[in-house]
Amino acid sequence: MADDAPAAEWSGRTARAPQRPRRHHSAVLRRLAGPVFVIAGAMHFVRPGPYVKIMPRSLPAPRALVYASGVAEIAGGVGLMHPATRRWAQWWLIATLVAVFPANLNMAIHPERFAADTPGRRSALIARLPLQLAFIAWVRSAGRRRQPPQSRGVA
Repeated sequence: MADDAPAAEWSGRTARAPQRPRRHHSAVLRRLAGPVFVIAGAMHFVRPGPYVKIMPRSLPAPRALVYASGVAEIAGGVGLMHPATRRWAQWWLIATLVAVFPANLNMAIHPERFAADTPGRRSALIARLPLQLAFIAWVRSAGRRRQPPQSRGVA
């Protein structure tokens, strides 16, 4: 037995974990949202084919819409990276995610056209639908005003 062990350990209670690591992971995730959307938007120009393929057939000018959504993602991602535009960018990206939802829905409704090219097949096509809500929540979190780090008092 070590005499210098904390009393909480011996009493069966565990000491509370510091909150800093959780906040740190949260902050990292928020900061990643901007660059991730910039890269995702750039992919609309680097490899437009897969994006054009998933566009609903009822929409006109699919390639132009792919490029427009790429520009929207890049603009929103860049906006998330700057405090002055962060709140505007969150709403811009949320609108963009809502606007591209028909392409995800199109994939889920017509799995015979897309499942063969998708890892996870039909299940993955269906899973993409609620995943859009997770992206919206992520963007919402990234768009919130960041609090300056609180100074720690010495006890």
